[in-house]
Amino acid sequence: MSKLKVAELFYSIQGEGRYMGVPSVFLRTFGCNFTCSGFGMPKGVQSDERLNIDPKRYEKYNELPLVHTGCDSYASWDPRFKRLSPVIECSQLAKDIVNILPEKKWQDEHLVITGGEPLLGWQRSYPDLLEQECMMGLEELTFETNGTQELTTEFADYLFVEFTRHGRGYDKLTFSVSPKLSISGEKREEAIRPEIVAQYNSIGYTYVKFVVATKEDVEEARRAVNDYRAAGFGGPVYIMPCGGTDELYYLNHKQVAEMAMKMGWRYSDRLQIPLFKNAWGT
Repeated sequence: MSKLKVAELFYSIQGEGRYMGVPSVFLRTFGCNFTCSGFGMPKGVQSDERLNIDPKRYEKYNELPLVHTGCDSYASWDPRFKRLSPVIECSQLAKDIVNILPEKKWQDEHLVITGGEPLLGWQRSYPDLLEQECMMGLEELTFETNGTQELTTEFADYLFVEFTRHGRGYDKLTFSVSPKLSISGEKREEAIRPEIVAQYNSIGYTYVKFVVATKEDVEEARRAVNDYRAAGFGGPVYIMPCGGTDELYYLNHKQVAEMAMKMGWRYSDRLQIPLFKNAWGT
């Protein structure tokens, strides 16, 4: 029986991108290939804010403090917090997912598999999860990914053939790709992988969304988009404001919207920040 290491499982509304405002179940897996320690910091400086949080003091995710800099979901990949993420068999996890739906069955809700980086090491387990009987009513699925992990042949074949077999077309499977610009602190050659995003685009509805704070970030995003287009990516482009807390978010959300209009791109809000203060489980 396949298993997943689950950082969080919660019911909320999607705060970003294509499904913004749609009631959704979020399955956050543990593990990531990036740390994104540059968010909220001067260029070239890495945040150590998460390192000041003592994991021994906390027993649940919703008890953890929020951070103002670096990755706002730090506990979903930092090995110091891995004990907070249980390993769950897919048969039980499917039941847990359906049990948090308002009617205990799928209606208009969609499933978001996020991270960390959900395509890093768990691709072999997702078919088992999605083929559980109680998951058959699920129509819309999103993978929130950083766009660096190639789909295995087996998983790509499953998504292309088996997942759509249940009446789900191309546009019911979404890859929400959040490429990491230098604002994140990650290296461009590792973060911008056009051939991988093009692979996603060949299997499901795919878009890219960049976290930006300045005109320089937008110019960097433009160069990345050109590379994605050259590789065959044809989906829409979103930009959204930097800020894991509402103080930082409100510093630049208006100017990011104005930059989106200037570029002819889509603006994405981050509803989890103004609505829920970006708390765990939202």
